[in-house]
Amino acid sequence: MRIDSHQHFWKYHPVKDAWISDDMKAIQRDFLPADLLPLLKEMDIDGCVSVQADQSEEETRFLLQLATENDFIKGVVGWIDLRAENLEIRLEHFSKYKKLKGFRHIVQGESEVDFLLREDFCMGISKLAKYNFTYDLLISPKHLPYATALVKRFPQQSFVIDHLAKPDFKQIDFAVWEKEIRAIAACPNVMCKVSGLVTEADWNNWKKSDFDYCLNVVTEAFGIHRLMFGSDWPVSLLASSYEESLGIVEHYFSKFSNEAQDKLWGGNAIEFYHL
Repeated sequence: MRIDSHQHFWKYHPVKDAWISDDMKAIQRDFLPADLLPLLKEMDIDGCVSVQADQSEEETRFLLQLATENDFIKGVVGWIDLRAENLEIRLEHFSKYKKLKGFRHIVQGESEVDFLLREDFCMGISKLAKYNFTYDLLISPKHLPYATALVKRFPQQSFVIDHLAKPDFKQIDFAVWEKEIRAIAACPNVMCKVSGLVTEADWNNWKKSDFDYCLNVVTEAFGIHRLMFGSDWPVSLLASSYEESLGIVEHYFSKFSNEAQDKLWGGNAIEFYHL
């Protein structure tokens, strides 16, 4: 089974979705399951994991409703206030939803670079494993040292890094990113999504080879058994089509064995998210 481990749905609202700025007009509209399903079928993708884009429980309920109505949505990564005093009650509530697999917080949007190590946030992370919830790390390279400290603090918690932790493909300066990504990859409870590549590149002038160096690093550091494909659709439409985004990953990993490719294209996501 082939799985897209990272995509989004939304009903666009200019206030709620203010992060979609005017230079991102291509995605200033609704994106719903009917828009994605034909693309998955065309690319031979059997299902997807839908990931939160808004920080509210309403967003989590919205994605779960879509997953109930559309069987190809195999899992949901929602949002919950990990710092809330009633977190245990909310986790108990959401644990009843079989398609809810984990949670994510938009850490890259926080002003505190060490947000991941806040005591109230860590208290929230400490409660996830009890309910078999995963945690997606949406971070940039500057957050990696704190992310490494976090995952070491909670060795029983399953983490996955979104978008390779966003190396800057425009500047082509990967020294700091490489050092820190190798450090976090040494932690066995962490996986990495091969996703969101084109959105960190020059949207109008990227080529497949731009991503080879960073793909070499994460493949060596994590191993094929801890990598999973994600499209980051529809955000990826800022710089490519769904087919083009998939093609980057397909081109790079085409030299690997069929067994290794099966893990990348679905097996690892199925195991991580218990799909």
